Amino acid sequence: MMKRRVVVTGTGLVTPLGTGTDKTWSALCQGRSGIGPITRFDASDFAVRIAAEVKDFVATDFIDAKLARHLDLFVQYAVATAGMAIRDAGLIIDASNATRVGVFTGNGIGGLPTIEKYHKISLERGPRKITPFFIPMVISNMSAGQVSIVYGAKGPNLSVTTACAAGTHAVGEAFRSVSRGDCDVAITGGSESTICPLAVGGFNAMKALSRNNENPEKACRPFDRDRDGFIISEGGGMLVLEELEHARTRGADILAEVVGFGLTGDGYHMAAPPEDGDGAVRCMRMALEDGGLLPKDIDYINAHGTSTPLNDVVETRAIKTVFGAHAFKLAVSSSKSMTGHMLGGAGGIESVFLALTIRDQVIPPTVNLENPDPECDLDYVPGTARKTKIGAALSNSFGFGGTNAVLAMKRFAG
Repeated sequence: MMKRRVVVTGTGLVTPLGTGTDKTWSALCQGRSGIGPITRFDASDFAVRIAAEVKDFVATDFIDAKLARHLDLFVQYAVATAGMAIRDAGLIIDASNATRVGVFTGNGIGGLPTIEKYHKISLERGPRKITPFFIPMVISNMSAGQVSIVYGAKGPNLSVTTACAAGTHAVGEAFRSVSRGDCDVAITGGSESTICPLAVGGFNAMKALSRNNENPEKACRPFDRDRDGFIISEGGGMLVLEELEHARTRGADILAEVVGFGLTGDGYHMAAPPEDGDGAVRCMRMALEDGGLLPKDIDYINAHGTSTPLNDVVETRAIKTVFGAHAFKLAVSSSKSMTGHMLGGAGGIESVFLALTIRDQVIPPTVNLENPDPECDLDYVPGTARKTKIGAALSNSFGFGGTNAVLAMKRFAG
């Protein structure tokens, strides 16, 4: 069966750089950081006291106040960014098309802060004080469920939970669903909000987080020899994907075309990639093949780029294995250097970033790359955004459990 062409027609973002796509994208291209001291809870006794928190989000700007009270923050972010993307796309969902509009979301952990809250309440005040909304607040699929309910999308509905690859897996599955005709439109992306004691304490116990508490804006240093871990983040990013002729018929603006998707497993370790990056290599190659692209066609990669000692070296090795000599000609950057790592939501916002990079022909920089790791020897667009020609690009996401996802987009050419 011939694949239908799939394009991006709308985006929505809530990130530590700002609420709204334009606000975040502008800050990202200016090289501004959204990382600072933790304010969500008293972190004074924690070894890690920094995070990338969303600072300007007001749920009732996007969601009915009564409903918002019954949604965990990760679901609020999903509903808000989905609404932004729908409006940006100029999409109207009604009885004539509702069953042809799908929702595909990614999330890593679900409502962990709500679990913390009601565990404490149950211990201190008894089980009768647990809200009847507790389970719907915390289950991971409620982001897809509530987006469907709020906006009336009755097509395929899927929530993906694959750690830090979840958002990219969701967008990839949405792309496949539209491509094969399961739906004509997909609202897709990822969200996460787990800046809470259990998550920070747990990741710190793994020695995964940066402890550069004195210089939070400098703490995330992908590909730099002084990097010491990632920065936990929160927020959401959603896109509207649309079958090309459907988008043309309604006169939608097209930001980019989604052409390929890869997904693989390392089969190696619960938290570490294999040293040769085998799973990432196969995943990038799968996305290229799926998109009918050659290595030389790729001009840019939005890297997973977590700022952990192991990830950045292994990802660099994987890129060099896939692209050979061309690896030194393409650009690579890590938006996490400014946004922090949104875990399961990262792939959602980075898919939006990829589409905007292609639309504007501007590559966001990797900030804080001041002393390059000798093993990280590619062009990481250090410090300053770069205006350049971008025909095709990839976005990489790799998660605990050895799960990998890569998305390929290209400039729409009619």
